[in-house]
Amino acid sequence: MSDYIIRATAGNGAIRAFAINSKDMVEEARKRHNTTPVITAGLGRLLSGTAMMGTMLKGDNDVLTVQIQCGGPAKGMVVTSDSHGNVKGYPMNPQVDIPLKRKGKLDVGGAIGLGVMSVIKDMGLKEPYVGQIALQTGEIGDDLTYYFATSEQIPSSVGLGVLIDTDETVKQAGGFIIQLMPFTDDETIDKLEKKIGEIQSVTEMLDSGMTPEDILEEILGEFTLEINEKIECGFNCNCSKDRISKVLASLSKKEMDDMIKANEPVEIKCHFCNTAYQFDVEDLKAIRGNK
Repeated sequence: MSDYIIRATAGNGAIRAFAINSKDMVEEARKRHNTTPVITAGLGRLLSGTAMMGTMLKGDNDVLTVQIQCGGPAKGMVVTSDSHGNVKGYPMNPQVDIPLKRKGKLDVGGAIGLGVMSVIKDMGLKEPYVGQIALQTGEIGDDLTYYFATSEQIPSSVGLGVLIDTDETVKQAGGFIIQLMPFTDDETIDKLEKKIGEIQSVTEMLDSGMTPEDILEEILGEFTLEINEKIECGFNCNCSKDRISKVLASLSKKEMDDMIKANEPVEIKCHFCNTAYQFDVEDLKAIRGNK
């Protein structure tokens, strides 16, 4: 198992924790969308965070979407996850190249800039739950921390990181989410805050060979960590020619007729995974006939 998520508790249930190794998932997204390093890092952080949040969903068919709309050159990104570790996502602008920050760090916050983060939970009800915040730093981890505190009233610490290799492939990717339950005592909170302030960055921990289990042990070891579940995860898109044909079927009769008259095959790409689907004239006639 390469990419996976760990679910755990600590402090006799006062703390719940998640950690992920997402290197393959982020590399798959990089290849599919041909992203520059700063967008690889931003999208990779969002993929990692959303995948962990997806495992918080209760129902087998529940779906979580995190959407960023922003004023920076990145323009935004969308990531969707189910409760089983399947995640997919895309950037609005995969080709952003901006100067590095001090110490050669990728400026994800600069690429994203000011904007809004929306968290949409589709749990099979009439209306999905939507929580929305103003982006705090655009660095993704800080923004998700703020989202949990304000929209879900759960004090949390979210650490996310993507390390890009010299050839622009993904060398390391992963992260953690630590959350406090309402009955957590002040002593535990103080100790945990101190510990989180002392740890290395996510990419440093991963690059030194630490696993998600090791990362949670590093943060929560003194609180008696209990690993509850290990969930395989990866970049998986559920698109198909049949699903894409339903998009075509939603077009007006005139639009369909115009495409058929052009007598040219139509290519439609899935936003999430960039897979291209071809529809020849006979396909288009069949879709129009079924309307």
